[in-house]
This record gives sequence, C-alpha cells and structure tokens, in this order.
Amino acid sequence: MINVWLQMLLDWINDELASQRIIVKDIEEDLFDGQILQKLIEKLANVRVEVPEVTQSEIGQKQKLRIVIEYMNRTLNVAMGWNQQKWTVDTIHSKNLVAILHLLVALVRHFRAPIRLPDNVTIPVLVVQKRDGLLQTKRITEEITTTNDDIGARFERDAFDTLFDHAPDKLNVVKKSLVTFVNKQLNKINLEVTDLDNQFHDGVYLVLLMGLLEGYFVPLYSFHLTPTTFEQKVHNVSFAFELMVDAGLPQPKARPEDVVNLDLKSTLRVLYNLFTKYKSVT
Repeated sequence: MINVWLQMLLDWINDELASQRIIVKDIEEDLFDGQILQKLIEKLANVRVEVPEVTQSEIGQKQKLRIVIEYMNRTLNVAMGWNQQKWTVDTIHSKNLVAILHLLVALVRHFRAPIRLPDNVTIPVLVVQKRDGLLQTKRITEEITTTNDDIGARFERDAFDTLFDHAPDKLNVVKKSLVTFVNKQLNKINLEVTDLDNQFHDGVYLVLLMGLLEGYFVPLYSFHLTPTTFEQKVHNVSFAFELMVDAGLPQPKARPEDVVNLDLKSTLRVLYNLFTKYKSVT
C-alpha cells in the first residue's frame, strides 16, 4: 500500500516538473537537499525563490533548504509549532521519509493536486532514545493522512456533482446560462467572458462582478488587477468571497485555492450562487 502511495506522489512531482526535464526517482534521495523542492514550489506557486547556487557542502545544502522550507511554510500558512513537529530542515536533510511525506501531503492539499490522497495512511517508526546512558527503542505508528476532510472541503453531493457525473450535455446548458448572466454585467465595463473554465481563476472578474451586482466601485488597491502569482490570485478570490458574504450570500463551499487551480466544479458553484441571487438584476 505504502509503495503504491509513494509512486503516486512521485508521479505527481514528475508531472509538475516535466516541462523542466526533471525526473525524480526516489523521494528520500532526491528531495533532501532542497533543489527539487525549490523547483516544485516555484512551479506550484508560480514564483521565483531566490536561493544560493548549487553546493555540495552540507552547510550550503542546509542554507538553501532552509530558505526553501521557510518559503513553503509561509505559503502553506502553517502554525510554527505545528510544522516543526512535522518537518524541519534537519529532518528533511537527513532523508527522514516521514518528515518528507508530511511536507508533500501539505503541498498536495494546499495546491489541490489532482491526486486522491488515501485515508488513514500510517507508517511504523522506530524511535531510539538515550536514557541514563542506555539506548532505548520503541515502535510507534506515525499518521500521515487522516480521513480526507481537507479542512471542510468534503461537502454533501449537490446538483453539480450529478451534472458532472451523469449529464455532461446539460452541464453545457448551465455553463451557457452562466456566461450570459455574467456578461450582462461585465459588458457594462467593456469586458466579456468567452471561456468560463479559465477566465475566473485569478479572481479579477469575480471581484468586478460583485461590484457591478451590488452597485459599487471596488477600489483598485484592494485587489490585484493583473495578478501573476498564486498568492495574488488566491487573495483576489478570497476578497471576492468576502464581498459575497458581506452581500448576504452564504460562505462559498469552494476554497479560493480550488478556483485558482481551475477546478471547474468549484467555479460553477460560486457563479451559480451569484446567479440565484442576482439573476433579475438589470
């Protein structure tokens, strides 16, 4: 089971880094020095992480790894104490498989990677401690994944699940109706949506749409009009969600990261909620 799961993670990393002709063969041996982790976070977050040049010395490797890990921790927005329990520069550099897996699972969940994390994955770990001059060992079971609730991302199935699973032809009808609805508003400021699948992922149209529907001007300093990084896009979508809640709409089921990562079902749910409330707005 664990070998299948490790291969799943390897395949995901290699898919992400394929354009850079990077092939990862072993999670423990290939990720410990930070070079692959740097390339991975740069690809996932669409950023550039400034690190020292490649070095073979342990000190140099750890310096580079520390920069990469600190950037990942900020991106993942994990509590300092929590991530130190799960992974550190020393545990990653020492090729600690458990620490590396905890970090990869956090990345998979944060960036909504297109892989299904198995529930309740555990790894047996041998803990060696020195007490009173004697080495003592004990075996514990380390929990890598729990039930895959992904911070509340598992909701009851709704109409969009049914459409995707059983009625893709009707899905296109819904998409056309939503395009007509959003363009009725966006045309007022000379904007137009032609590709529902891709034009909402940076949050700009969502923010502008909320201003048009509610009849106010959204200050340009409150969001990124031309976002280039993953964080800027997440900020925009999060801000749009805040505007929706302020307007009396329920908190969107989707996470901002879902929309940014072009999860069509999440985008459609958000737009359909707007359609339900504002379809009669001229």
